[in-house]
Amino acid sequence: MSSCSSSSHDDYTNYTLNLLDQVDDSSDDGVNSRRYVRRDHYDAHNRLMDDYFNEGCKYTEDQFKRRFRMRRRVFLRVMNDILSYDVNPLPSHFIWFHRRQDSRGMWSIIPHLKITAALRQLAYGYTPDALDEYLQMSERVGRESLLNFTMCIIDLYNSDYLREPSSHDIQRLYEAHERIHGLPGMLGSIDCMHWAWAKCSVAWRGQYMRGDHSHPTIMLEAVASYDNWIWHAYFGVAGSNNDLNVLNTSDLFNSMLNEDMPDVPFIANGVEYKRGYYLADEIYPTWASFVKGFSSAVDEKRTYFSRQQAAARKDVERTFGILQGRWHILQQPARAYARNQMRRLMYTCIIQHNIIIEDNDYNLAENDWVYEPPQHIQRTWIERCDARAR
Repeated sequence: MSSCSSSSHDDYTNYTLNLLDQVDDSSDDGVNSRRYVRRDHYDAHNRLMDDYFNEGCKYTEDQFKRRFRMRRRVFLRVMNDILSYDVNPLPSHFIWFHRRQDSRGMWSIIPHLKITAALRQLAYGYTPDALDEYLQMSERVGRESLLNFTMCIIDLYNSDYLREPSSHDIQRLYEAHERIHGLPGMLGSIDCMHWAWAKCSVAWRGQYMRGDHSHPTIMLEAVASYDNWIWHAYFGVAGSNNDLNVLNTSDLFNSMLNEDMPDVPFIANGVEYKRGYYLADEIYPTWASFVKGFSSAVDEKRTYFSRQQAAARKDVERTFGILQGRWHILQQPARAYARNQMRRLMYTCIIQHNIIIEDNDYNLAENDWVYEPPQHIQRTWIERCDARAR
């Protein structure tokens, strides 16, 4: 027994010495030199195509949607839009996804791998180095794939998927929200959320921190409708502010001030109003564009209205939950050092969120999304309140 134990101990000692010798051999006179890692890009390409894209691929459409957060057709559409973007001169972030030969005649990584790396970082919050084993991609390439992907998405889709609602969109929102919530003239719900900033500079920590948060944050102001479509997004305000301060700097009412906002009237209780409104909580100012619940309801009608308003205002809270659940990078403290990078990441997540909503046919303003209200709900406000009082 003792001889076996001694032999085992000697084997372990020799193994440890061999490891130390390898570590010593990797350095040259005490200077750490960069070691080239040979990655098999073609094997990663073939494996990814066999797993998700080729005919008869290994994983199903549902598994693709769960791991990429979008359907395969949406992925291919985004990739084709990036590769077919045609302007002169072509921006460098679009050139990044094109296959090119270097000075050695070696081809660069295919766009499928680069876009997959970007989406995995957004969907799972991975660090770029975690993608090396499956995608055979260095940390630098993974990080640059994400940064260039965000710029491509914003250039391609910002005008379509983060636009202000047109007169047709507003009319459809009126009809849908009246059917669903019983609130005529409702455009959506407004609120703010915080995104933690792990790499905030020490010099800036004071202006990005607030008493109810133990870490620096940056705030997002958003307006969402019942279908979880985000109609307005304003990101970049220091987390020491509150919702009211964010509103003072946002561009939510710029089109109204510039008289560019379309006038789409609606009728409530026999009175015609020129423009719609947003549901808000008590911190927002008492403006005609905001509808808030009663702070102290003194009768049954006001109590009923406050309850209905609070229930309808959860649309934006639900949208924030879906946005963070779909893109886990927003749940983790941001690792970016620059605010512009964080801003591009946030807007990219929102744009892709709206693209997925449209692909799922849930967009109220663009599709005939059917909702059948319960039969006992009355059509007018007076009838609903009277029925509730009885």
